[in-house]
Amino acid sequence: MSVKVNLYLDDLRDCPEGFIVARTIEEAIQCFQEHSIELLSLDHDLGEDENGNELRNGYDFVKYFCENGLRASKIYLHTDNPVGRNNMYETLLAAQRRGFIDEDIEIYHYSITVNKYSG
Repeated sequence: MSVKVNLYLDDLRDCPEGFIVARTIEEAIQCFQEHSIELLSLDHDLGEDENGNELRNGYDFVKYFCENGLRASKIYLHTDNPVGRNNMYETLLAAQRRGFIDEDIEIYHYSITVNKYSG
């Protein structure tokens, strides 16, 4: 594994300083394969394809994260979707309690960055 990086999963928002951005779940998975992750910041809604079908969302990524025992030192949820935020948060906590992910991962129900859109 290489130097630890901070990963920001979001389809629309500007990537905050000090983070690398993944616009899709597939990009986030690839980042986990190539890097060690320090801070992980997650959006819930990740847009639609060209036919208007909803793409896999941040909750889908959380499930992948837990099923595959991935690791980040700290996880923040920057989504504006309150139901999605709660689903991601509760799933991460449950996975931690059940030993699917490391118990020392810090999980936060809020954002560490300011959400910004420039385009």
